[in-house]
Amino acid sequence: MDVDARNQACPRPVVLTLSALPRLAPGETLNVLVNDEVATNNLRRLAEEKNCGFAVSVNAGETTVSLTPRERLEASGSAEQEASAYCDVPAASQNPSAVLVGSATLGKGDDVLGAKLMSGLIYALAHGEEVPKTVIFYNGGAPFCCEGSESLEDIRELAARGCEVLTCGTCLDFLGIRDKLAVGGVTNLYHIGEVISSTPGVTSI
Repeated sequence: MDVDARNQACPRPVVLTLSALPRLAPGETLNVLVNDEVATNNLRRLAEEKNCGFAVSVNAGETTVSLTPRERLEASGSAEQEASAYCDVPAASQNPSAVLVGSATLGKGDDVLGAKLMSGLIYALAHGEEVPKTVIFYNGGAPFCCEGSESLEDIRELAARGCEVLTCGTCLDFLGIRDKLAVGGVTNLYHIGEVISSTPGVTSI
């Protein structure tokens, strides 16, 4: 049995796995496709707790986590509630600010310089004393959260430190890169408007 949990924020990959495991006979294998190291680690803990064989394989950049139950598993009352026991959810940032990243470059002028400046700023946001509560990527900034982005590890650091990382779904679809999203969640203009209206400090770059 296969489960596609790519681009799913914690605890969703664990929820999908918990829902699928009771349908397997002992010795059958569940293959969970993920692209998030956090999800892989959470599923490893789940496998240990549920007495499942565990294996990880990577092919063409795709990670497959395989769980093989050694005994029949009973369905839990609520997979959503049980999933929290296996997930490392970072504490939310206490910095009440939001940053909107709408371009691949910072400032006007030379684009090569602007790209270096933007990369450096994302690094500074990720490794500063405090991280913003929310960072939203849209339009020309949307590719930063996708496979191949030079800033991907810095953005993962933002998320690991409790920053809510979101990318505009309309932008991902327009650019044809939704399937390349590698970190954070997908948002819409309605939610972006809520963030702008409810956050004390909003910076657009």
